[in-house]
Amino acid sequence: MEQLCEEFVFSRIPARAQESHKGSYGHLLAVAGSRRYRGAASLTAEGALRTGAGIVTLASVEPVLAAVTARLPECCLLPCAENEDGGISAKEGDSLSRALEKATVLLMGPGMGNTADTQTLVRRLVGEAKGTVVLDADALNGAAALLARGETMPHPAGSLILTPHPGEMARLTGLTAAEIAADPAGVAARYAEQWDCTLVLKGHRTLIAAPDGRMWQNTTGNAGLSRGGSGDVLAGMISGLSACGLPAPEAAACAVWLHGAAADCAADRLGQYGMLPHDILTDLGSLFAQHYR
Repeated sequence: MEQLCEEFVFSRIPARAQESHKGSYGHLLAVAGSRRYRGAASLTAEGALRTGAGIVTLASVEPVLAAVTARLPECCLLPCAENEDGGISAKEGDSLSRALEKATVLLMGPGMGNTADTQTLVRRLVGEAKGTVVLDADALNGAAALLARGETMPHPAGSLILTPHPGEMARLTGLTAAEIAADPAGVAARYAEQWDCTLVLKGHRTLIAAPDGRMWQNTTGNAGLSRGGSGDVLAGMISGLSACGLPAPEAAACAVWLHGAAADCAADRLGQYGMLPHDILTDLGSLFAQHYR
């Protein structure tokens, strides 16, 4: 197992070429948010934009898009019909499929709501995706429901990245939280290979397991991240670096380290009690500015 460090991260993220354009840094389709969880979509979209994604299209219901537009005018929008729970209706499968044809990365889950529609969309869109797919939050719950019914883990033609916390990992695997806590590295390695994915097992020292057996342990971050929204930012950051062209394991590992390092800077400014997930995005920009003009 390798310990993540600053040298590792900035040796993997290249400087942006002078002769480049938005298409040089990928097109991310983020399927996120619901009437109850509007902020999750905003945090994940900004996380992707702040890590360099060239184009971010947010697919969500109108109340979410209105909230995100007010904060992020850079984000493209794909309006979706609501289901009875205020989330994205499975009837939008065809329009989302068409949007996916133009995307290089698909992110699903933050704030979507744990509904049957989410499960349907996860099964369909992941299977149709040609590039990297990042599943977070309610998309993981959707995948867990599919596995519980005897289906296999949905997988794209490209790379798959899963970002569970221990509770989500328990639902995905059927293991208990105690079993995962007793051997987190072994569990992460086993399921990264079994599901052919990069698995980000979140915790105090987050583990990133690649399907080829490589594993990294994070060394940054603090308890100020222990609040709703932190994972939404991380999912966006992983997706943003994937859109920029980093291989899935490196995109996940670099994003996890940067997420924690920015949180450490935010804690220095505001304290662990006072910092909020959106604060770390400001510090993330400062970290990049130290290495790239």
